[in-house]
Amino acid sequence: MKGQTSTRTKVLHALMIVVLTILLLLFIAPFILVVINVFKTKADINTAPLALIGKHGFTLENFPRAMDKMNFVTVFGNSAVITISATILTILFSAMCAYVIVRNPSWKFGGMVFALMVASMVIPFQVLMVPLVSVYGGLLDVLNNRITLILMHTGFSVSLAVFMFHGAIKTNIPNELEEAASIDGCSKWRTFWTIVFPLLKPTVATVAIIDAMAFWNDYLLPYLTLDLGKYKTISVAIQYLKGGYGSVDMGAMMACLVMAIIPIIVFYLICQKHIVKGVMAGAVKG
Repeated sequence: MKGQTSTRTKVLHALMIVVLTILLLLFIAPFILVVINVFKTKADINTAPLALIGKHGFTLENFPRAMDKMNFVTVFGNSAVITISATILTILFSAMCAYVIVRNPSWKFGGMVFALMVASMVIPFQVLMVPLVSVYGGLLDVLNNRITLILMHTGFSVSLAVFMFHGAIKTNIPNELEEAASIDGCSKWRTFWTIVFPLLKPTVATVAIIDAMAFWNDYLLPYLTLDLGKYKTISVAIQYLKGGYGSVDMGAMMACLVMAIIPIIVFYLICQKHIVKGVMAGAVKG
């Protein structure tokens, strides 16, 4: 009986590895396709897109052409400013909000705010898209600038961030630390920034990478809210590589994709060791 169970377990384990390997290959295939084609000429991309090396060998001509066509420095700067600003605001506001809610359990309004934030996470952006643009573009007339987009990104992301910080503070930070600080004369403000916030480093890293990736790769919200003549982001600018009659410079587009991917991958690699720990800290208890 034990032998049959062991054999069945090994078969299931091997089958799971095969399935996961196939899914991995399917997942990374587009990325591999971009990488192997970014160093090819236009002719090689069109004639042999699956070949590892084109007939004309390696070339770097796609990168300068892409930077020139999409004004890469400007759009990269726009994306960086929007992503960094929105991520920082999200972390600061969410951490402070969660701290107030956790440390004031008898405050009914705080519990109501937290419940509304958790409930709002199930509402897709597409439901809010039309009224959002109508209100901000029509009644308030505050579209077409980066500040509005930064605040919108922050507003849409604080719910999940507050949920994660709430769990981390409630689970991992004992009241005794704050009580000791209070006895030593620390105000609530100073206690939060000198004791509580540094202990939230794993959750901060997790929220930062989740939101930074979302903001950096977002296409729809920048397209709806920015003046595209002044403030294109990378995700929006890539579509302008299309030429007349739908023609696309695939080499330049591949180069743009690689240059857009590299910063967020580097950021992810820096923060990855904190991600699992931060998710567990923010989700085990609410």
